[in-house]
Amino acid sequence: MKRNPNYIDIEIDELTDSIVCSKTGTHFETDVQQVTMKEWGLIRKVKGWRFDWRLELSYEDRSVYALFKKQEPGLIQGLVSFTGDPDNYYMHLIENAPFNFGKKKAYEGVAGNLVAYVCKLSKDAGLKGEISFLSKTKLVNHYIKTLGPSRLYSNKLAIFEEAAKLLIDKYFK
Repeated sequence: MKRNPNYIDIEIDELTDSIVCSKTGTHFETDVQQVTMKEWGLIRKVKGWRFDWRLELSYEDRSVYALFKKQEPGLIQGLVSFTGDPDNYYMHLIENAPFNFGKKKAYEGVAGNLVAYVCKLSKDAGLKGEISFLSKTKLVNHYIKTLGPSRLYSNKLAIFEEAAKLLIDKYFK
């Protein structure tokens, strides 16, 4: 049985303004939509997920959102799970679809797009776009370099207002 880690474990390949075809460099517009257990079939349709997204969907306090290419609204490009409390948005898990992982990935910019979306939801909720998350220890410096969070302690990071604004402005004009 798959177990979900309690930290974020994904490399941010590139911050783009959408998602970008790895082979051609073509940019594609995206949509982000909340998914529930009713949409489990859309997630299950993509084979090879590393994490148990059914488990994430079962937590009542968590929201799961999926990134879609506008031209392919039925094909999930990536997923993110977070808790949105009145005073804190906390990102639990994020994953590129299996075909967007590794050297032969179809699209770049998926994870960055999803992180920016969580920041946008936080901003819309009046929290200045700020979010926090636990990082896999070996990826702390990578996240600081690519996403601009501050290190709160050990491997707990927070994207504060200035870095959140940069991410939101990049993906959501």
